[in-house]
Amino acid sequence: MLQDYLKAGYPAIVILTQEPARAEQILPIEGWNFYCWDCIRGIRPAKQATPVEEIRDPVMAINWLNNFQNRVLMAENLHLFLNIPEVIQSLANGVLRWKASGCCLVMVSPLLEVSPEVEKLFTVIDLPLPDTQELYNLQSELAQSVNGVEANPKAALAARGLTEFEAETAFSLSLIQKGYFSETIITEQKKQMIKKSGLMEFWPPTDIEDVGGLENLKDYVRNRAKAFEPGNEHLPKPKGILLVGIPGTGKSLSAKAIANILNWPLIRLDIGALKTSLVGASEQRMREATRVIDAFGSCVVWIDEVEKAFAGVKSSGESDAGTTANLFSHFLIWMQETTTPMIVVATANDVSKLPPEFLRAGRFDATFFVDLPHLEERKEIIKIVNRRYATSIPIAYAEKLAGWSGSEIEQLAQVYQTAPS
Repeated sequence: MLQDYLKAGYPAIVILTQEPARAEQILPIEGWNFYCWDCIRGIRPAKQATPVEEIRDPVMAINWLNNFQNRVLMAENLHLFLNIPEVIQSLANGVLRWKASGCCLVMVSPLLEVSPEVEKLFTVIDLPLPDTQELYNLQSELAQSVNGVEANPKAALAARGLTEFEAETAFSLSLIQKGYFSETIITEQKKQMIKKSGLMEFWPPTDIEDVGGLENLKDYVRNRAKAFEPGNEHLPKPKGILLVGIPGTGKSLSAKAIANILNWPLIRLDIGALKTSLVGASEQRMREATRVIDAFGSCVVWIDEVEKAFAGVKSSGESDAGTTANLFSHFLIWMQETTTPMIVVATANDVSKLPPEFLRAGRFDATFFVDLPHLEERKEIIKIVNRRYATSIPIAYAEKLAGWSGSEIEQLAQVYQTAPS
């Protein structure tokens, strides 16, 4: 990863990762002496625990690199000290010296926080999370310590988006609870990513049998789901479904049922909850939310009443300093460019309030109008609510309930359940 940059004489690099230990294992290359520094252990050779210099001061650690040639110092969490003037000046002074001597300072950090004085000196590189093969190899190593257990390729695929540490602990928990590498346990552990982000929330999918009618939508999802099956990589993968209709007709319920059909987790993204009063913070929270979704993979992203979430896009420059417009722009770009296997399911009551660029051809793979249920669908809904609430509404009532929405029929069942006999 670093070889070409080091050969080209890059003196300062930022490695964005939440896995400093993994970075220490995979970044060192032949031809350069790699050392690591942190403010507790000092300076030590990479992949070794014994320090060679007990230098804990960041300024002294940076200046230490000035005395060598072809040496790389991996500084862990150095970004925490970039508000110190002496650290900034040491970096600025050292860059030209390091370039001439073949040295390089590699700042290993989970986020990009480089002060304006030195931001032009650093080159930023993302350390990718472990791929499926690396996760499978990790499984294989763990399986060797347990008799009769084999690595599970599907569990390795389910662990995509986890760090090496998170994957190892999830695999170990799976072995303890199930005795094998379980996809279900891995997915449950991946939900920690969403919970820790604080930006989204999980919702339980709804059994497809609890959705009355909408056969066209159900058939469409079942058919397009084949694109996500192994061996069907040549098929176009859907990215979005828009459900439009009057309130109470089952749009939100359908979004939950789509997750059930795909057997994917359901993540609710509340655009309004991402907005804050600090300038630029809302946009940062939106970028973080989409980053977490990309890392999570294989999920249904549910946005309820999307027309309210992006209301005021046209007047955003006057009403909220452009925040809503910026959120909208990032969401559209992310939805178009992401390669993550996921489907955005958006619901809307009033499609006329949506910006035209949101509805252009190709933005959503399919748009369904969810109307009031017809006679046969009302019969099916009555059967569902009778089963759910242990009521006995006569199926013949379906003819009398013309013009009723599914939620209104459900409310009737609740009243029927509590009515005195």
